[in-house]
Amino acid sequence: MPPTVIIVSGPPATGKTAIAGQLAARLHLPVLGRDRIKESLFDVLGWDDREWSKTLGVAAAAALFALLADTLAAGADCIAESTFRPGHSTSDFRKVLAGTGARAIQIQCVTDGPALLARFAARSATADRHPGHRDEHNLDEFHDELMAGRYQPLDLPGPVITVDTTDFATLDLAALATQLTNLLHTAEEAV
Repeated sequence: MPPTVIIVSGPPATGKTAIAGQLAARLHLPVLGRDRIKESLFDVLGWDDREWSKTLGVAAAAALFALLADTLAAGADCIAESTFRPGHSTSDFRKVLAGTGARAIQIQCVTDGPALLARFAARSATADRHPGHRDEHNLDEFHDELMAGRYQPLDLPGPVITVDTTDFATLDLAALATQLTNLLHTAEEAV
């Protein structure tokens, strides 16, 4: 039976990392996250300005897709989490899916635009966010993206689940995990 990648995506600060982590715990799956890789690179290579952050972001994305291809080729289901923009990530996922025979399920995190902008600004001022991201210097860069509050799903076969993260207190992650479990079994039975 083919492996499945659960893709957790959306604009910055929509809660992707928290959702992916909680789903991973419930579904017993590994999470491959671009920011986790990028922050490890910051810790080894250091951080500087926004351009350096972007350079390491490109390197982290390449590492993520290499690890994703290896994980799926080994037949393991997994979760991939990042700001996967359709124009940048669709072709990378198509290559991985074609090369491994894997299937995809997308979770698109969406948030009210003004709430997302405020959340992003607040997050950049906390010690929880790695300073290498230089978020305090990129609010203007992400302004329109944050105000939109959502990305279009990647152009991939498979189901897309939209999760509104405007109010985390209303999220039912147990129900989402059950839905994903059912989709994983459906995908396995369809083979």
